Amino acid sequence: MRAVTQNKYGDSSVLTISDVARPEISSDEVLIEVHAAGLDRGTEHLMTGLPLLVRLAGFGVLRPKQPVLGLDVAGVVVAVGESVTRFNIGDEVFGIASGSFAEFAAASAEKLALKPANITFEQAAVPTVSGITALQALTDVGRIEAGQRVLVVGASGGVGSFAVQLAVALGATVDGVAGTGNLKLVTSLGSEAVYDHRSTDIADISSRYDLILDVGGRNPVGKLRSLLTSEGTLVIVGGEDGNRLTGGIGRQVGAVALSPFVGHRLTGVISTEHYSFIERLAEYLEAGSVVPAIGARFTLDRAIDAVRLMETGGVAGKTAIVVKADHAN
Repeated sequence: MRAVTQNKYGDSSVLTISDVARPEISSDEVLIEVHAAGLDRGTEHLMTGLPLLVRLAGFGVLRPKQPVLGLDVAGVVVAVGESVTRFNIGDEVFGIASGSFAEFAAASAEKLALKPANITFEQAAVPTVSGITALQALTDVGRIEAGQRVLVVGASGGVGSFAVQLAVALGATVDGVAGTGNLKLVTSLGSEAVYDHRSTDIADISSRYDLILDVGGRNPVGKLRSLLTSEGTLVIVGGEDGNRLTGGIGRQVGAVALSPFVGHRLTGVISTEHYSFIERLAEYLEAGSVVPAIGARFTLDRAIDAVRLMETGGVAGKTAIVVKADHAN
């Protein structure tokens, strides 16, 4: 099969398009014929091996254990492991795979759900990693309630674009922070006020929020706290500006340590990859209250160009890798 592969950590220059063997599946996995895949920041971290905690978490210390890139996936089940009971051959599924930038990918049955019939494979390929992170940040961690006022910092990115739509669907009034070229996109997602981070210091925003999701990773916790109501909650989602060892996790740890000593609830989220969250996300996709914001599309043969574009920060929303173009629309 054709796949995007790497044999060492690095930027997009370490990637190649290769012919490799189809993956073997274990008893609790399924084999998916990939119709489309999605590109997210997690994929970039696995490519670069940074922060170094990625390597220490079991993904390979000196080189990637999984040579095929990609996590988000949508496609058709073509084989099932002997212990799998949730899926059958021919089922259309979406979720998280091991090496989705390929014509076939293995995936744990615990990280997949049935694809809603009313969305395309392309639309189903991009939401899982970012969408379930946004959903958990808002509900399980942020404890969002209808009628609250929510600010999403980094509202045009992968997690942020889903967070805005989900917060609106959950009954909140939402404002967003994004870059100059993405303000219209964030408004179209349901944000009432959109602030340009290039021209507006976040501390100058006059509104106060019951819940803030900071997906950008660049704002000091003190500035974010100044925008909270007296009992508001700050949820830090990832972060790209930390050191080589811990990345953005260090800021989350610092916020959690401060939380007991202030009136605000300061916390962070590390997403749990399980079908229970994917099925919850599927309900919003099926209802049409969440529509993946696909900012760019590339064929599998041009997937490396997609990664290069992400490295430059040149895409709003999500990037789709179309593997079987005749089934992607």
